Amino acid sequence: MIEIKPLRYFIAVANALSFTRAAEQLHIAQPAISMSIKKLEQELQVQLFHRHDRKISLTDEGQVLYEHAKRLIQQADETELAMQELSGLSRGEVRVGIPSMLGSYYFPPILMAFRHRYPNLTLQVIEGGTWKLQQMLESGEIDLSVIVAETPSEQLETRALLKEQMLVTVSKEHPFVALDSIPVELFFNEELVMFKEGYFHRRVIDRLAQQQGIKPNFGFETNLIPLIKSIVKQGFGISTLLGMVIEEDDGLVTRPFADPVWLDINIAWRKDGYLSKANEAFLQFVIKETERNQSK
Repeated sequence: MIEIKPLRYFIAVANALSFTRAAEQLHIAQPAISMSIKKLEQELQVQLFHRHDRKISLTDEGQVLYEHAKRLIQQADETELAMQELSGLSRGEVRVGIPSMLGSYYFPPILMAFRHRYPNLTLQVIEGGTWKLQQMLESGEIDLSVIVAETPSEQLETRALLKEQMLVTVSKEHPFVALDSIPVELFFNEELVMFKEGYFHRRVIDRLAQQQGIKPNFGFETNLIPLIKSIVKQGFGISTLLGMVIEEDDGLVTRPFADPVWLDINIAWRKDGYLSKANEAFLQFVIKETERNQSK
């Protein structure tokens, strides 16, 4: 029967591709981790790493074990957490991913209200593109994530939170101000200020461009929303933003697309994952707060 600790060592070495770096990350002596891997190889009767000069790489057998070991460790950690909660020893940690546009403009009041309600819980917020966050969620690096679900993964459970419209955003002097809505083909005639690839803001535009058979003219690419606003305000390009991002003193004008673009914003978690009491509390709190905000 394989023990969990050697598998943790194996994963660390496989990720670092170095016994030395893995030992440093685990705060143990290198000979200990080397002996553990050697014993694991003897137990399984396979070679897990190619060793050449000072470099190592996974063998085919090592790659198979790597995929299984990640799942076993994740399940072991979730089992331990569940048992701690039953004995009242929960650490009370919430690890949630939130895309930057939503994290900057919609979620701060909700996060602060949650911290006020549950002051003893640790809240770890990870910012990133919706695709990266979905991958982190599926791999168990985070427990919950706010995602823009065009095609939700079969590995995830989701709950709808918001339905938001993407709006064409221009300066007050731009000709689009005279229009009630903006045809997609006119939008793509302009120089665009966009988020980098992997963020839902960019993925929507890439999809629209592909549908139109158009190659967009990206003049600026940045994930900094204040910078996007500043560039657009000064007339160096146009963008698309959610209505929640636009404030009265921004000096910007928004218009819907002629064929409106709506985004379904969900909160998601793994179907086979264990949601701790802390994560359950956060999930229910976010759902209630969004429902309350929509009823205002």
